[in-house]
Amino acid sequence: MSPARVPSGWCVTMTFMSQAAPAITRTPAEVVRQNPVAQAANGICYATSGEVTITEADLERMIAAVPRAAAAALERKAYYFVPLTVSQGDDTVIADRYDVVLSDNAVCHRNLNLGDAQCVFISTRLMDDKFSVAFEFYINVGHAIVEKIGVSQAFADLCWKQVEASVRGETSLDAWDARKGATGVGSDVEKYKNEYFASAFSDAISIYLLSLYLDVDYYDLRERDYPLLAPTALAERLRKISELFPPNPGFEFAVYYKRRS
Repeated sequence: MSPARVPSGWCVTMTFMSQAAPAITRTPAEVVRQNPVAQAANGICYATSGEVTITEADLERMIAAVPRAAAAALERKAYYFVPLTVSQGDDTVIADRYDVVLSDNAVCHRNLNLGDAQCVFISTRLMDDKFSVAFEFYINVGHAIVEKIGVSQAFADLCWKQVEASVRGETSLDAWDARKGATGVGSDVEKYKNEYFASAFSDAISIYLLSLYLDVDYYDLRERDYPLLAPTALAERLRKISELFPPNPGFEFAVYYKRRS
């Protein structure tokens, strides 16, 4: 602020706007202790803490969209939707609101083992729209399901059939890189193949869950680092996921193709 110019002999009182107080940070254990979880009808435990912008109704439906058969793999997990999850060296703290200074070290989510449960802290204010928050949540759910139950053999067979048919693209950079390794030569081919199936399976679960919660335009998922999987091939994978994890009552899975104009 530049100094004010006042006539000689005047006596003035300058009032300065005080800077906003920094966000309050708490340890994950404090957040867990201060915010009891709710349990959705599908069994998923979750809570909010601090100034999150996603509405309670949107959050409830986001959680409820996870089919019971999939939610069963999330036993002893609790999801905390918070403004910012901040990495401070080896420690993690949770901010009670968005803070531009803290946002530089914020992460999309952090999985922490507290007691006999795993708590997942999801930063809602790094994304600030329900599409992105939901996809972050569903990506975490997808990985958790793969860790718990492994990869469906029927799904793996479908993916490999598509690879052998040289179907274009993939569903994530991890799947794209693993697929290249799995179709190469060398002693690591089998390792890459297993990584590919795991990545493709968790990706498909995540996209399927997102489609239950919102009407998803597939091309909104495009990334620059790899070509997106051909729509017909993705539809085949999602239908297989729907067979494995049928939608809960009140939710519907459908694939629609938009005709080119």
